[in-house]
Amino acid sequence: MSKWKTRLVSTARGTFEVFIKGKGRPFCVTHHYSEFNDSGDYFADSFTDRYKVYLVNLKESGNSTKITYPHELSMFDAVYDLEAIREALGISTWTYGGHSTGGMIGLLYGIHFSASLSSLIIVGSAARKYANSSPACIYHGEHPKFNLMQELIEALKDPHLSPVEKARISKERTKLSLHKPEKYDEYFSLPISKKMSASRMNFFIREEMIFDVTRQLRNIMTPTLIMGGEHDVQCPISFSEEIKEGIPHSTFVRFNESNHYPFLEEAQLFKMEIQQFMNKIL
Repeated sequence: MSKWKTRLVSTARGTFEVFIKGKGRPFCVTHHYSEFNDSGDYFADSFTDRYKVYLVNLKESGNSTKITYPHELSMFDAVYDLEAIREALGISTWTYGGHSTGGMIGLLYGIHFSASLSSLIIVGSAARKYANSSPACIYHGEHPKFNLMQELIEALKDPHLSPVEKARISKERTKLSLHKPEKYDEYFSLPISKKMSASRMNFFIREEMIFDVTRQLRNIMTPTLIMGGEHDVQCPISFSEEIKEGIPHSTFVRFNESNHYPFLEEAQLFKMEIQQFMNKIL
C-alpha cells in the first residue's frame, strides 16, 4: 500500500498539513479531531481510486498550525480553514466527503459555501447533537452498552497504558460500532494508523451539546449524498434520515448490513453507490 504525499499548505489562516493521493477530480476529506499521517485513512482511502483526495489535518492536529484563540477549534472555523486551503491550492470547486464528525463539518460547509462544492457526501453523521438525544446512540445513558463504552473510553485515558494494551482496548471500543464485530481484523487489515487531537476532542464535546443546523439544511444547494448504516450506534440512522428530509433534492442510501462504517462493512456497495451518484450529477 503506497503512502500519501505530504504537503504543507500556507494560507492566510495558517499552515495546514495535507496528505494527497489519487488522480481525478479534487476531493476533500477531514475529521473534527482525528490526527492523520501519511498512512492515510480508511474513509478517505475509499475514494482514491477515482479522485485526487486531499486529507486535511485541522489546527492542533499533526503539523498544522496551533491555535491562538479557543474558537479556532470550532467546526465553523474548520469550514473557513478548508476554504482557505481550497483557495491556496487553486481549486475552483471540489467534492467534500465527511464521516461522523467530518460529516457535521460538511453540513456547515454546504450551508455556508455551497458554491465551492461540486458535491457533498455525508456518511454516518448528524445535523444536531446526538449523544444524549436518542437511546439508540451508544453515548446515551439508556443504551444497553453505554456503560461498557464509557469504561473503555476511561481506560484509554490512562497515561500508563502499554501500546499493546492501548491497541487492545481501542479494538474493543471500535468493535462496538461494527454490525459484525467478529470481522474487525478483516475490515481493519491495512497499515493505516492515526491519533486523536485531545484539544480538538475536548472542544467538540462542549460544542456538540449546542450543535443544531437542522433549520439551515435547506440552504445547501450542492448535490448531496447522505449514507447511513441501519445499525449505527454512534450516529443512529434516524439522524441521517433527518438530514435527507432537510436538504432539497438530496439522495439517501441505507446500508442494511452496516453499523458506523459502511465504507468498510459494505465496501463494494459503498463504492458503487458513490459512483452512481457521481455519474448522475456530472
